Amino acid sequence: MSPALLLLFGLAVLLLVLLGWVLCDPRKIAKRGSGFDSSQEESSRSHVTYFPQMKQALSAEDCTFLVSRGTPALAKAVRKERRKIALAYLACLRGDFLRLWRLARAIASMSQQVGPAQELERFRLGLAFSWHYEVIRIKFLLGFAPLPEIGVLSEVISGLSVRLETAMKDLGERAALAASLASSMERRSLNTP
Repeated sequence: MSPALLLLFGLAVLLLVLLGWVLCDPRKIAKRGSGFDSSQEESSRSHVTYFPQMKQALSAEDCTFLVSRGTPALAKAVRKERRKIALAYLACLRGDFLRLWRLARAIASMSQQVGPAQELERFRLGLAFSWHYEVIRIKFLLGFAPLPEIGVLSEVISGLSVRLETAMKDLGERAALAASLASSMERRSLNTP
């Protein structure tokens, strides 16, 4: 086999593995990866709204304050607990993203205007989100606090949520228009002898 063919085959396998990983159940990952009770994922509330609290808890100023007011052992224990909480928060963000991603797939199946280009974009968004999520998770496991990257993930989820709300509104308006047309046609057929 030629090196180019091996590289292409390896890339295809990597993409398939990433796709399988993206489509797996986020509740299993949240339970396995963080020990966090993921029953909150079932609620319609988005975890993106808690980003300011995470930003405060992971800020360098907060760590400096802890070191200045407490013992180094206390600061170390708090950082360790906050890292666990940050990992649980990341798992919840991933759950939010996957819930919205599946909703996007459902909306796409109902819409006649969605073509292969939009489906490819949705797939690309899922892979990009998964890649960034894993990089951030690894940084947390190594002891870093990548706040800007978490902000980027939160923005992706917020943007997807807004786009889905707009798409659902458009579908609702089209459904209402279709129902209105159908009822007016029924009234006309009743009025004719």
